[in-house]
Amino acid sequence: MNYYKDFDFLTADKLIKLAIKEDLGNGDVTALRFIDKKLNSQAVVKVKDYGIIAGLKIFKRIFKHVDPSVKVRLIMKDGDKVKNGDIVATLKGNTRSLLAAERLSLNLLQRMSGIATHTSEMISKLNNPLTKIIDTRKTTPNLRIFEKLAVKIGGGKNHRMGLYDMILIKDNHIEANGGIEKLLSKMQRQNNNPELKTEIEVRNIFEFEKVLKHGKGIIDVVLLDNFKITDLKKAVKMNDGSFEIEVSGNVNPDNIKKYSDIKGIDYISSGSLTHSVKSLDISLEFLS
Repeated sequence: MNYYKDFDFLTADKLIKLAIKEDLGNGDVTALRFIDKKLNSQAVVKVKDYGIIAGLKIFKRIFKHVDPSVKVRLIMKDGDKVKNGDIVATLKGNTRSLLAAERLSLNLLQRMSGIATHTSEMISKLNNPLTKIIDTRKTTPNLRIFEKLAVKIGGGKNHRMGLYDMILIKDNHIEANGGIEKLLSKMQRQNNNPELKTEIEVRNIFEFEKVLKHGKGIIDVVLLDNFKITDLKKAVKMNDGSFEIEVSGNVNPDNIKKYSDIKGIDYISSGSLTHSVKSLDISLEFLS
């Protein structure tokens, strides 16, 4: 699968350059002092965990930014299952360059693999192909494109990338407009933008009923936020097919299974995909 089909490499390269500058600064003072500038080395990238590998192409790209002469050979591909002891890549090149790119490249590879693994686990526990697992904007600043890519590699789907590519009306928007009825009335008076998908968050059955009554033709997706299971089941039965349904609210691997058998849920969004993950244990080891 081509996970990178719509990936913004231009932005990625800018972020990689900033990250290299953050870490390398004016030079690696340890390597400059103790590593001969003409010395070359070989290394392997070894997994010490179980999960889904993600970000290998980004890993390789970081080394190319640091030193284009470094040869990076990818043995596995993004989305592959890995286990303790697996070698996912080999490297050969200037020793100073390998050391300069080591930490940054591993940081992103470990984090992206952790996100992909977590996403895959959520999908497996849900065990319902009709409901898609999607991410949120609860990402690390300046790492969003990498973290959302990792969600895709893990089998999930991306929600909006930012505030600019989808209309999502949340509780604070509703309160700022004096309630859901006033906001829906305002939306009916405005010209609908067919190019932008529109979603609205509701917090209870009362608000959902208002959207059912006044939101047809102007709302595409209804987000049921922190609904009790009994109310959630009631809401999806009330939906006549006019809206896609998204469920959210502290969904994690420990509780996602309770949504498995509920028909009518199109999406489950979880901030835990990107804000509460354990990075996969991966190391770069020099060969003697």
